[in-house]
Amino acid sequence: MHQLDSLHPIIEKIINNIEKLMVGKRKETLLALTALLAEGHVLLEDVPGVGKTMLVRALSKSIYADYKRIQFTPDLLPSDVTGVSIYNPKELQFEFKP
Repeated sequence: MHQLDSLHPIIEKIINNIEKLMVGKRKETLLALTALLAEGHVLLEDVPGVGKTMLVRALSKSIYADYKRIQFTPDLLPSDVTGVSIYNPKELQFEFKP
């Protein structure tokens, strides 16, 4: 049996959970799950009001994950998203600041 075959029932449960809230977003759901299983990232772009945020909230609740939304603005810096390491001269080492 292939390793991913054992995930099929779990994936179907996740899809069914999301489809209870959202109709007609199966393709987007499958793509988001594919990225999740591949340990990748997803950038959802579309016009307002089509369910991007709802899809991610439903997916995160289905897998018991934390959900955090990033609102992109023209002045957003990578460190605003990933955090930054700042040198602490007292400790003589870098400290991560989220």
